[in-house]
Amino acid sequence: MLIYNGLKSDFMADTENDVLETKLYDTIKQKMNRSTGLSELNSWRNSLKEMYITLNDSAIPSDAGVAIEYNIPQTSKRVDFLISGYDDNNKGNVIIIELKQWEQLQAVEGHEAIVETYTGGANRRVVHPSYQAWSYAALIKDYNQYVQDEDVELHPCAYLHNYPRKDNDPLDAKQYEDILSDAPAFTYGQRDALRNFIKKNIKTGDGEDTLVKIEHGKIKPSKQLQDSICGMLKGNKEFIMLDEQKVVYETILNLSTKCQKDNKKRTIIVEGGPGTGKTVVAINLLAELTKRDQFAQYVSKNSAPRIVYGYKLKGSMKRNSVDNLFKGSGCYTDAPLNSIGTILADEAHRLNEKSGMFQNLGENQIKEIIHASRCSVFFIDESQRVTTSDIGSVEEIEKWAKMEHSEVFRMELVSQFRCNGSDGYLAWFDDVRQIRDTANYDLEGIDYDIRICDSPMEMEHIILEKNSIRNRARILAGYCWNWPKETRNDVNYHDIKIGDYGISWNLDGGDAFAINPDSVHEAGCIHTSQGLEFDYVGVIIGDDMRYENGEIITDYSKRAKTDQSMKGIKGIAKNNPQEANRLADEIIKNTYRTLMTRGMKGCYVYCTDSKLSEYLKERLNKEA
Repeated sequence: MLIYNGLKSDFMADTENDVLETKLYDTIKQKMNRSTGLSELNSWRNSLKEMYITLNDSAIPSDAGVAIEYNIPQTSKRVDFLISGYDDNNKGNVIIIELKQWEQLQAVEGHEAIVETYTGGANRRVVHPSYQAWSYAALIKDYNQYVQDEDVELHPCAYLHNYPRKDNDPLDAKQYEDILSDAPAFTYGQRDALRNFIKKNIKTGDGEDTLVKIEHGKIKPSKQLQDSICGMLKGNKEFIMLDEQKVVYETILNLSTKCQKDNKKRTIIVEGGPGTGKTVVAINLLAELTKRDQFAQYVSKNSAPRIVYGYKLKGSMKRNSVDNLFKGSGCYTDAPLNSIGTILADEAHRLNEKSGMFQNLGENQIKEIIHASRCSVFFIDESQRVTTSDIGSVEEIEKWAKMEHSEVFRMELVSQFRCNGSDGYLAWFDDVRQIRDTANYDLEGIDYDIRICDSPMEMEHIILEKNSIRNRARILAGYCWNWPKETRNDVNYHDIKIGDYGISWNLDGGDAFAINPDSVHEAGCIHTSQGLEFDYVGVIIGDDMRYENGEIITDYSKRAKTDQSMKGIKGIAKNNPQEANRLADEIIKNTYRTLMTRGMKGCYVYCTDSKLSEYLKERLNKEA
């Protein structure tokens, strides 16, 4: 959808006659049924005046196409400014310009596409403007059939018209070199450079023909995207399906295909514990549906799994359009009805009610996923809900599916492929936590290496030794130690201190905690590791879980202040202390269950509470 489109001459005249903003306001009200705030109007006024001055060059054809606020189909993302025309070979070209009014920014070490700047009333981490422009171009290229068939060239760039660039500017930091080569950034005083960029690619006007045809182009995954993800998947042994995984996969594939043919909504709930292959099924479905020309997306609340799965699929490729297949759970707040073929929501137990940094956007993530897709698939394990804001449950999904008139199907993955395929280990651990009585009072006959260590140094030594085999061992800990913002990039600062032992939380720049070899010297938490698996894990159980008077007790007061998992628990406790204790007990026990089931072959535990350590040793039939 185009909020404004016309020729360059129309844009120039509308700006000169002070009617451009009114047209934008009226179109948004008519097409999107919403009003535009003063801040957005001021943003248009300032940035579009800069584009008016930039286009005031006779070498830029007056009949070139101009569009403002192009709403990328099937998403809530909007491109600020587009210019279309033909190059020397009469081939369609489109300039995509991301406009920013920023006056300062800081580079974020260890991130190839993140910067920090003042926006929305506070300093925030946001994507680099060149990456934003590039990603929008990649999304259009991947899914717009007209762009694919006519081989339209898209040229993304960013224009920070208030930003004074200097030598060794953070905008040009080394980690952004690849992004800037794909989508250059122009700043204050570089108007001529932006003009030259436009004139290089737009030689003659197209009467806005290219933009209009892009707007009406069919949505279809590109052949390149299909070949890329399918080829990558074939060579990745970690995503091979086994036994009932294949049955669940084929069933979902069939239901999804039916949705696209009969235009009926269907919601599929797949329940499965740790290591049953929920993600394996989801990734394979993503590949096959994309191959079949369906617009499908993989969704998770946590960014860590998306980053790691993307890395595994891309191999040595730094950035690829495959990124557009992996999305955060909060990106559907404004998505139109049935605009996406299939959404595969992994770790659905972690979905939230509201979205956004301040949890103030949208109505309900489950509702929005079902609303946006013909076929919605939720992979869920209710025993892995680990924060007060986690709302994902079978009951909640069924409720919203009914309200969205979506037929519900329930399936289950049972076979255990993690913890050495040992269902007994999981049952034993549930019995140990006093969650439920099971027949697995001990681990006799179970092929899984679990040890209770006498010191954190002992545990770390084992993990370092195991990690040397193939970089598949990590240290994890309960969130009982603060994570100070000012030291988040300093591996020498030990957030976790236990006697003479110290270790830092995973570095703020350490998005690839599960893959980066240096991360074995850091500790991950629930937010870093949920949804991922390793060969071996070392787990530090903090003071939030102890053993007293013959019972496992939990204590949310021992959680770190920087942990958002318990947000709102004190408020609940004021009105209903029993409910607060029940909820906190569930979260803490689920957290340690999740951490202690990340290892496929072994788990090595250190407890800060000596009585809990003695209890666990006793349950392992070992002498204290």
